[in-house]
Amino acid sequence: MDAPPVGFGTVVQYEMAPADVSSGSPRIRQVHEGPAFIMNGSGGIVSASMAKAIDAVRGETGSLDVVVLAASSPGSGSRTPECDAVMGLGGINSCTTWTLSKASDGNNAQANSDIRNAEFVYFAGGDQCKYAAWKSTALRASVQSVVAKGGGSGGGSAGHHINGSVVYDACQGSITSSEALANPYDSYATFTTGMFDWPHYGGTINDSHFVTRDRMGRTMAFVARALKDGLTPGGNAWGVGVEEGGSLFVGKDGLATLYGADAYVVLGDHQPERAVSGQPLTFSDYKIWRLSPGRTFDFKNRPTCGYYLKSVTNGVADSNVYSGTPATSC
Repeated sequence: MDAPPVGFGTVVQYEMAPADVSSGSPRIRQVHEGPAFIMNGSGGIVSASMAKAIDAVRGETGSLDVVVLAASSPGSGSRTPECDAVMGLGGINSCTTWTLSKASDGNNAQANSDIRNAEFVYFAGGDQCKYAAWKSTALRASVQSVVAKGGGSGGGSAGHHINGSVVYDACQGSITSSEALANPYDSYATFTTGMFDWPHYGGTINDSHFVTRDRMGRTMAFVARALKDGLTPGGNAWGVGVEEGGSLFVGKDGLATLYGADAYVVLGDHQPERAVSGQPLTFSDYKIWRLSPGRTFDFKNRPTCGYYLKSVTNGVADSNVYSGTPATSC
């Protein structure tokens, strides 16, 4: 059962633990076999990928403490929906939800202690701008410490965005595909860099609710911006769009496995022909991999074949951007 909420000003904590833990029984720890990551297209836990991440971190023995981070409470239903789902899985000792409504709450001492003592941190859905504001607080280093010791990180929707190396932060408002393609420097196209840069997952810009909300176009624009503005290294930028209900599990070797629903990896490997403020985007030959559930993608040794090509000309993307004939001779 949920423990009674404990208030710290604007900080609210909820904790769940199995009966044997709350009664003081010792638990066996044999953890830190990660890192492992999950990238979800919508806010909720996808049980199959979360279970995979739990086992990857704990080495299939022992039990984990999980911390869920949110910037606002759910509007209805359970106040701890992510912990409700996590506690139904094996290998879990406890799950604690911290709702940190102000940027300065990222310095809350107890929240940071709980994060550092955890083995997995999950960012709930919500507003990634509020998460990006934690970059200048102690929370960022606390989450990094979990990954550094072989734990894990992940999230869904806004929590998916924040786990990319370039974050579309939406701090000025949410942008649509048509708006982003018409002007990749639209005032709503804002980014945060330097938040997290997870092993083997560099150069990425995450996007969520991908097909349902028709976000391929804006991811194309984000990739073009990253290249033009030098936000990613090596002359490449990688968009990772996950559909609602989809989840990418990324293991410590960089190999990702998709669960639940489709995902897309969008590569820009050259400078856009035109990406300037106030003008429509032109960018030829994005390389796009469409992943279906069960498929894998190697982020450590990124593939050089199996993609289909799509372009944007004067702010208009090619037709059928969500499908194409994969190249077999590359």
